[in-house]
Amino acid sequence: MGTYSDIKYGDGDDELLPQPAALRAKPPPWNRKLHVLAGFVVGILTCLSVLHFYHSSSTCNIVQVLSPTGSVELYASPWAGSSEVHHFPPPSPTNANPKLFPTDVGFAGHTATGAEPALVVTAPSYPIHTGAPGLVAPSFDDDDDGDDDDDDDFDLFRHWGNLSPWYTIERGTFGVDAKPDEPDTCSITGVHLLHRHGARYPTSFANYGGPANIAGRLHENAAEWTAEGELKFLNTWTYKLGEELLTPFGRQQMYDLGVSTRLKYGFLLRNFSEKNTIPVFRTESQDRMLASAINFALGFFGHSLEGQYQQSITIEEIGFNNTLASYMTCPNFFFPDKGGRATWYVERWADIYLADALDRLALQLHGYDLTTEDLYAMQEMCAYETVAIGYSAFCGLFTEEEWRGFNYALDLFFWYTAAWGSPLARVLGIGYVQELVARLTHEPIATHNSSTNATLADNPTTFPLHDALYVDATHEVIVLNVLTALNLTNFAATGPLPYDHIPRDRAFKSAQLAPFGTNVHFQLLSCGDRTGTQIRVIVNDGVVPLTSVRGCPEDEDGLCPVETFVDAMRELIQTTDWQWGCWGDWSVPGGDGWNTTDGYPPAPV
Repeated sequence: MGTYSDIKYGDGDDELLPQPAALRAKPPPWNRKLHVLAGFVVGILTCLSVLHFYHSSSTCNIVQVLSPTGSVELYASPWAGSSEVHHFPPPSPTNANPKLFPTDVGFAGHTATGAEPALVVTAPSYPIHTGAPGLVAPSFDDDDDGDDDDDDDFDLFRHWGNLSPWYTIERGTFGVDAKPDEPDTCSITGVHLLHRHGARYPTSFANYGGPANIAGRLHENAAEWTAEGELKFLNTWTYKLGEELLTPFGRQQMYDLGVSTRLKYGFLLRNFSEKNTIPVFRTESQDRMLASAINFALGFFGHSLEGQYQQSITIEEIGFNNTLASYMTCPNFFFPDKGGRATWYVERWADIYLADALDRLALQLHGYDLTTEDLYAMQEMCAYETVAIGYSAFCGLFTEEEWRGFNYALDLFFWYTAAWGSPLARVLGIGYVQELVARLTHEPIATHNSSTNATLADNPTTFPLHDALYVDATHEVIVLNVLTALNLTNFAATGPLPYDHIPRDRAFKSAQLAPFGTNVHFQLLSCGDRTGTQIRVIVNDGVVPLTSVRGCPEDEDGLCPVETFVDAMRELIQTTDWQWGCWGDWSVPGGDGWNTTDGYPPAPV
């Protein structure tokens, strides 16, 4: 078995930073021919220097362009560089003078506060979140492919799997025909909110596809190919995506989620006023995670944040226990034979659903051997470019049926990577379940035998146990891990997922459970017609049945007594072996030779 020290992390691209003004000065008025020759030599040397530092960069392509005077000048072609980067803010702006631009000059006017909102209590209907304000998608003609999701209004943004913006799930989708607001006779007394970060740039790695990978291949061979027809835009296209940071739309998602949470549950802040305390929200240290948490807080509290809440930032790095990034303390997560079967499924499904697209688009790209993986990466590019810059020309290259295929490809990936089909999902989610039980019972975690962090969780200041509102920001894989660890097996009812077709009425859909901004509400309620405090689980406004949780009754509102729920969770915690899952010497065969629907590895022999 390998060690954590085998895992490497890349350095930043410092060479892409803006250069000093002296290096951008105009050249002296040399002889025209000497100027051209010098420019040519400098261009070649520059490209060789770039290739020296970036082994994956594109080749240098020099083109001749007529200047306004009619003479010939030499430039690198617009698609010769590997990416287009705009660095903002500048590192040392010359006009920055904080003393002249204070953030508070007084004279604020009247500042009387009003009553806290309680939309889930007072409004006659529940607000619908449509998912993608400000983004532009191509239009599609309806096609009749027999898919159960087919309707008159195909929404591309709901067919990007985990890359979809979160949206309100239609009532009854998960099996409970109930609204997410207060049921009759009930009052909401507390909420535990677990949410994913907002839309981001692509991560720095990809097991299959990858926007940066297709961009690199196209640019590396740019001198050899030309595109026409639907692909003609590639002739002048440049790669504009960064890595892993929140996009402007992602910031908006988090701000909007904070606003909507305040509108729904603002009245729970009374709990803090009565105790003379302020909330503690949690996230972890990755840039997009912290940015998501701060943007959420700005939406929830408004500016300024000082004195309104405290932000707990856990460390996401190997060796630090962290339930919001539990894989970092699970060695078996990093080795393919412990559950890396997802790509096998995706590759085989892609060969099926993209076969027609490959035949169609390969005819429009001359001098480049287009592959299925290239097309899959182009579909990823569509999603990433849209949430980063608002629109992508790649989106219109594919049909509705091909987008449904892409959506299912991501279902396959996350089912076998992070959900009920993964042998590590339950183990990686059980730490958060331990924390949830501690908060529900107002008792410290009894035994730290998973990814929980004793230093933080055993301190009531950093991990309070008596609050009415908790907010935790994490990754989509952790959300899926937690849903699996809770034993919500209704989502696994139609699994394992096959790679040769899309099952009708499949229960697991990553666009519904793990999109950008996905949010899980654990509502606590006091009901006049039920004994004791009740709990229910709501995912993206869709109420989830708890009948798979031992002892929880079938309930029209999805409710379960907290005492019953906690007893079932304690049993799951007791029977989940973190040591075996994360450190045990077990393996599973590649492909479809082994399957699970409970997210747990093979038992010891």
